[in-house]
Amino acid sequence: MMRLRLGKKYGHLVHGLNCACHSPEALSLFQRVDKGLSRRSVLRGIAATLAAPALGVASPSFAQPAPKPILLKNVRIFDGRSAQLIDGKSILIEGARIAALPAQDDTVSDAEIIDCGGRTIMPGMIDAHWHTMLAGISQMTAMTAQVPYVHLVAAEEAERTVMRGFTSVRDAGGPSFSVKRAIDESRIPGPRIYPCGAMVSQTSGHGDFRPLYELPRSPQTNLSHAEEAGISAIADGVPEVLRRVREQLMLGASQIKIMAGGGVASAYDPLDSLQFTEEEIRMAVTAAEDWGTYVCAHVYTSNGIKRALAGGVRSIEHGQLADEEAARQMADMGAWWSIQPFLADEDSNMYPNPLQREQQKLIAEGTVRAVELGKKFDVKMALGTDILFNPQATASQGKQLTKFARWYDNADVLRMLTSGNADLLAMSGPRNPYSGKLGVVEADAFADLLLLDGNPLENIDLIADPETSMKLIIKDGRIQKNTLGA
Repeated sequence: MMRLRLGKKYGHLVHGLNCACHSPEALSLFQRVDKGLSRRSVLRGIAATLAAPALGVASPSFAQPAPKPILLKNVRIFDGRSAQLIDGKSILIEGARIAALPAQDDTVSDAEIIDCGGRTIMPGMIDAHWHTMLAGISQMTAMTAQVPYVHLVAAEEAERTVMRGFTSVRDAGGPSFSVKRAIDESRIPGPRIYPCGAMVSQTSGHGDFRPLYELPRSPQTNLSHAEEAGISAIADGVPEVLRRVREQLMLGASQIKIMAGGGVASAYDPLDSLQFTEEEIRMAVTAAEDWGTYVCAHVYTSNGIKRALAGGVRSIEHGQLADEEAARQMADMGAWWSIQPFLADEDSNMYPNPLQREQQKLIAEGTVRAVELGKKFDVKMALGTDILFNPQATASQGKQLTKFARWYDNADVLRMLTSGNADLLAMSGPRNPYSGKLGVVEADAFADLLLLDGNPLENIDLIADPETSMKLIIKDGRIQKNTLGA
């Protein structure tokens, strides 16, 4: 039998027999290696499938760049900023960009002309808080399914996302790097993704999905399923936080997500709990800033918001239980307030636990106060949905965001969903994966465009019904949908 010679540190494993092959620790290690080999085999198979278009086996039509410029004529333009539509202009698209806004009577030689029939065009929408990997599956599936299955379902949902008119998303937690790469390489349709990677959480924090029987953790303990899948990364103490943040940056995170307070979706962290010390938060911020980017933090309560801001966090995710002082601090520090339409209504994330449903009601009441505080103190507001573990609700993505018209003019809601959210995305600085202007209709901006059968400045509900109202969807200068002739 092969013998493993071990030093003093692991000598106790052999129980005096000089062989560790049958120790519990060794058997656990062998199981992990076997599991890793099996997982890599599956992932290689998926990679080969995705690579087929590059090998000439198949090439989906959406992946083909336009053979010549596209001229969108007879169109009214919401440019992402102005509350007034622009008339008398066309839109010239060359490659992935808007080349110019020529006068409507100008001709462009060798361009494909699309007559938009006097309809309204606007920039593609941006969801500032989306979960590419976790929106379209249940929590049970996320925590028990094989990782390749989660990726395949996410790829399906990515196509539906862009077909709802969301051409960019800030992914606020989950292993979306591979799906993002496949989209960017035009292997599958989907939105631009600004990934956070794994949600960095303390033990017993909002990103700790382990069942209680997996405690306590030791140096010999396997990673939990959520950690192995890249959904979360558990870190305790400054050195571990530093390591986990750097790992996400290595994987390609454009910004970092930490869990700075309790929440509803997780089973063991109270909503009012404070998570991560200020020193731990500051280390995450320092590691992100060293790479030229920023940290966003899941947190609801005033005390949690204040601690996150003190640690240097620049985007507060949720914050529905903020008081006036917390809102004032966000405004004074120039932090973003990424808010979601949590109203405990028919579109909300679904939870079976009565306590979770009570917490939802508390947060719903806080949503109304939070928006009013944001307006009062002129905080930089970003809009997102945070649909999570709720495949039945993903179709309501646009509908949910129209609910902000309860507090804002239609033009303000549309502005926040386009140029406003784009300003938040740009805060990733040199880690920005897309070097170009988003959320606007102007020369040199990315050609991410939605043609609506109506005027959204007058009827915001148009974005809630993309199947009917969105006649043309263009992302990266490539037509994703065209029903003008239907």
